Amino acid sequence: MSRYIHQNKKWPAFTWDNNALMSLLVSVRHKQGRLKGYMEVLGFAMRNETTLQTLTMDVLKSTEIEGELLNPDQVRSSIARRLGMDIAGLVPADRNVEGVVEMMLDATQNYHLKLTKDRLFDWHAALFPTGRSGMHKIIVGNWRDNDKGTMQVVSGAMGKEKVHYEAPDADRLNDEMKAFLKWFNTQNETDAVLKSGIAHLWFVTIHPFDDGNGRIARTIADMQLAKADDDAQRFYSMSAQIRVERKGYYEILEKTQKGSLDITEWLMWYLNCLDRALNTTDLRLQNVLSKTKFWDAHAETVINERQRLMINKLFDGFDGKLTSTKWAKITKCSPDTALRDIQDLLQKEVLIKENAGGRSTNYVLK
Repeated sequence: MSRYIHQNKKWPAFTWDNNALMSLLVSVRHKQGRLKGYMEVLGFAMRNETTLQTLTMDVLKSTEIEGELLNPDQVRSSIARRLGMDIAGLVPADRNVEGVVEMMLDATQNYHLKLTKDRLFDWHAALFPTGRSGMHKIIVGNWRDNDKGTMQVVSGAMGKEKVHYEAPDADRLNDEMKAFLKWFNTQNETDAVLKSGIAHLWFVTIHPFDDGNGRIARTIADMQLAKADDDAQRFYSMSAQIRVERKGYYEILEKTQKGSLDITEWLMWYLNCLDRALNTTDLRLQNVLSKTKFWDAHAETVINERQRLMINKLFDGFDGKLTSTKWAKITKCSPDTALRDIQDLLQKEVLIKENAGGRSTNYVLK
């Protein structure tokens, strides 16, 4: 018996039980349609804000799954600039952030274009602008080779490594990726959402690059979900939900890659995860709606750029408690200026003090 599914003689002839998946697929499709219809009746500004939040989460959480943390303000600013959005508080982004954003936007904004070998190479080069992954030099913008031996997914301390998966030999990659890209770019009877889950699994099983395979697999899945929605605006984040369920994600991937070509269980997990991602979106939309209503209500209120920046941060998810010290640090102003900004917003009934007083005074939106 083959140890991994790519060693199966019938690879990659995946099978699945449509009857087992049907009710869940119908639920996901219904929620996608309801969400898209809801967004279409909202204003342009709110749709843009939701798209910006979703894409920011996609980039942040997809990299977090791999253990890498990016600066949220840099990610948000990079996306806003590339989409031509006029928002307050834009900051410069380093080239690692720009590369991940470039890849994600190319996939989701240009979902109608074919996925090609050169396009994948461009994505990979954008992910690794220095030609290194951490301290290690890697092959960038091309398939991996056999120079480092078998491509393995491992965990554990040195000397106690556990091998979770071994990818196909590098000599197979050209043929493997030709088959994958031909399937991905060809319309067939497979439901577009199911195709997203299959593409995710298929690509990450081939594991064609030295590094970045997980992030690119999730980007391909997002590209296919954009096709399924037939919409470049993104209102839900699959990567954010996978980040929440990371342990289960890796477990089902490993189980599937060591199983048969019947991938029903993987697709069941994928659809359930997507279903939960759609549910989470409802909560985020409430926050975006509150933010939009706030700025509509304060259209005539005099608010300076520092205040606007901090108010938006409070709506977008401020890390910890807001104090005058944090205000000064984030807006790069003096403590006295920070206190004047805050006092002004207290008088305008935009902010209120929390119960704690004295030196530990915290502020929240009213």
